[in-house]
Amino acid sequence: MILKHSLYGLMATLLAAPALAAPITVYKSLSCTCCEDWVSHMQASGFEVDVINGDNLTPIKKLAGVNAELASCHTGIIDGYVIEGHVPASDVRQLLKQQPEVRGLTIPGMPQSAPGMDIPGSPYEVLSFDTQGNTAVFNRYPG
Repeated sequence: MILKHSLYGLMATLLAAPALAAPITVYKSLSCTCCEDWVSHMQASGFEVDVINGDNLTPIKKLAGVNAELASCHTGIIDGYVIEGHVPASDVRQLLKQQPEVRGLTIPGMPQSAPGMDIPGSPYEVLSFDTQGNTAVFNRYPG
């Protein structure tokens, strides 16, 4: 169960001004091994990761502005941006460098080739999304 203070912490993180080299806070299920593998991918790419495990991520996703069509298995927050699902660390780094006016990045669902899944062969797209749920292709991967 996600503790109430975690929701308040998420809200504070979302409203805070961007910080330099802020860690990414990842909300995930304790039993999800692909989420753990994505956390390892982010750590191996130089990100500091704070993990908060919970058994109901719906309130976190709702507060973060992630609708059902954009959802995946875990939700991250970094420098005021939402990172939903198995987004490659290089795309997170690019987002932080460019600082576009978007809510965040997502890979809806769980593409088999994405970091943390690591089964080659499935092409996928990383989408940016705004507060209204509009999306645009941020990057494409051949799988």
